This record gives sequence, structure tokens and C-alpha cells, in this order.
Amino acid sequence: MIFRQLFDRDSSTYTYLLGSNEGKALIIDPVKEQIPLYQQLLKELGLKLEVAVDTHVHADHVTALGDLRDMTACVTMMGEQSGAACVSKTFRHGDVVALGELLLDVLYTPGHTDDSYCLYLRCPEGNRVFTGDTLLIRGTGRTDFQNGDASDQYHSLKHLLSLPDATWVYPGHDYKGWTVSTIGEEKRFNPRLQVSNVDEYVSLMENLKLANPAQMDVAVPANLKCGQTTSRP
Repeated sequence: MIFRQLFDRDSSTYTYLLGSNEGKALIIDPVKEQIPLYQQLLKELGLKLEVAVDTHVHADHVTALGDLRDMTACVTMMGEQSGAACVSKTFRHGDVVALGELLLDVLYTPGHTDDSYCLYLRCPEGNRVFTGDTLLIRGTGRTDFQNGDASDQYHSLKHLLSLPDATWVYPGHDYKGWTVSTIGEEKRFNPRLQVSNVDEYVSLMENLKLANPAQMDVAVPANLKCGQTTSRP
């Protein structure tokens, strides 16, 4: 398996590229401005992009899904709750996204938004979960817009924390320089997970008082169109 973690500094977004033994590639949460980097990397690694996935409708950057599909004929995918009619396919909890020998279990994890999903990959190099904005390293995704719900997120996090402790955690964002964690680490050291019940978690999240993402008014409507803001013939 080929694996790369890529970073967009402007939005602090992590994008993940997976490559199968057959030379097929899948990309998770690609950022529009980083398309030249993805094209270069795919060429250098000898990979053909087959699937592009967004874990949810992002509010902090414009997705590259639509442009990548135009360029590579890849299949674009989002959760069935996203309302993004532009994608090739939608998935739901319990589905499997396949890329050659790589199989990613689809986990519905609402809370940050009502269309948030995580992807769980079992592999010999170590199981990995791509957590989008649901579980961050030493944090969790905010729940105060886009139909977010702190109670839903609490239960979604419980589901993620039931994964094996050795599971590598790869989040959709980081703002402090972290790159990877494990489920066991987050259980022990994530301050937002040190709560005793759902009510305590809801109270914690309701008192964060965070400003809206700078690109929110542009990104959300653009991402419902897979990042393509101009009309196509």
C-alpha cells in the first residue's frame, strides 16, 4: 500500500492519498488549491486516481472533488445525507469503499455536521481511521453549525473509541502541528473526551464560543456543487 498525508496550510486541512498494489488511488478530503500537487504526486508514484471522497460538506475550504473527476474520470463519493447531488455515488453506514485490495469500512458519525463520516481501513501496516472533523488530535470537531449536534457527536465518538486502541487516527484538520495519534492515546489524553456523560459533553461544546470559518459562506455552497462554482456546458 502507498500512503501519503498532505497538508493545506491555509485551511489546516489534511488530505490522504491511498494507493493499491494495482496502481489505483483513492483521495480523501482533497482541497481545490492543491490540485497541482495531487497531479504531480499521482504521476510520480505511477497511480491512477479512481475514487475521491469527502468526509462531509466542508465549511473551511473548497473541495477538489468535481475538478478531479473532470480531470481523471474518477468516481466521487460523499455520504447520503450530504445533499450534494453532484457526486457520482453516495454511501451509508456499513458500506465498504473498495480500492483493489484496500477495503475501507464506512462509519456514519454525525455531530460535527449531520453528514459526517469516517473511514476505517484494516491493513497489515496497522489499522487506520480517517476521522474527518469528528475526532481531532486532542480535540473534536465543533458542533455549532451545519446541523451539528453535540449529543450526536458524543455517541459518534463512543463508536470510534470502541475501535482497537492501536488504531492509527488520521484527522481532517490539525491546528497545533500534530500529524497522527491512536485511539488509545485519544482516550487517555484528549481533554474533550474526559467527560462522564453526554450532558457534560454537550455543555462543554456549547461553551466553546468559536468564530465561524473564514471561508464558510463561500465553501459550503461551493462544496454542495463538488467545488465547481462555474456552470458546465
